[in-house]
Amino acid sequence: MKPTLRSITVLILSLAMTACGQLISNAKQQFADDLSATLLEQNDPTMVKQAIPAYLVMISSMVRGDPDNPALLISASRLYGAYASAFVEDDKESRLKLATTSYEYASHAFCLRLPDACDLRSLTFERFQERLSTIGLADVDVLFALGSAWAGWLQANSADWNAVADLPKIQGIIERVIELDSGIDNGDAHLYLAVIRSLLPPAMGGKPEMAQSEFEEAIRISNGTNLMAKVLYAEKYARLVFDQDLHDRLLVEVLAASEHKDAHTLINAIAKQKARRLLAESPEYF
Repeated sequence: MKPTLRSITVLILSLAMTACGQLISNAKQQFADDLSATLLEQNDPTMVKQAIPAYLVMISSMVRGDPDNPALLISASRLYGAYASAFVEDDKESRLKLATTSYEYASHAFCLRLPDACDLRSLTFERFQERLSTIGLADVDVLFALGSAWAGWLQANSADWNAVADLPKIQGIIERVIELDSGIDNGDAHLYLAVIRSLLPPAMGGKPEMAQSEFEEAIRISNGTNLMAKVLYAEKYARLVFDQDLHDRLLVEVLAASEHKDAHTLINAIAKQKARRLLAESPEYF
């Protein structure tokens, strides 16, 4: 049967609408990426703190209009996670809500990209490790987005022992990310792993020397430009083992360093603020 003019017209219009939809989706993703990059390159945390809430609403509206765009979901997850961890530390309820949204966006992106691995959270740890081993380099970005958002959610929900039970899986994800791309995000995967390994002191079975090696690797990968790595090294490790010399040296180095480092500028500026506070507390803590 020969195609009619009408059927050909419908086909052409359908293809055109599909292409147009993809262009709109790509434009949303590019806008979200540019927005995140612009915010992360700012060196005034106070200005960013005041500006981000409006952008969170904006990016959520974009996700609502394009809910199955993994790259857009990852950008939204990172923005929510960054705001939760950096700017609402003293508001536990708000922090948990923001961290939960970050995790939900990252989890949805992960399921869209890797539907066969979408059940990671419900698996036994042995099956979890098997499934995790099947994820390759092509999907390391969405795996890291899931791991970092999950870690942020756990930190905001640390009073819930059911949430704390997720820690081995979060650590497993970060370790797999490092296996696939050790230098991802200027050494941030090593930083996440270092913080996880700093949770227990030696007297409770912790192995802080393993945390120390991860902090140093994060600093090495970034050539010392990831200032938050040095701040957390001082706060999470040096304080844990009561090493005041290391603690103060790291913080003095942070205060003397330049905060300007492209996508790490904002985090570095926040790191400097935190370094001043930790250094001022040093005599009393030690």
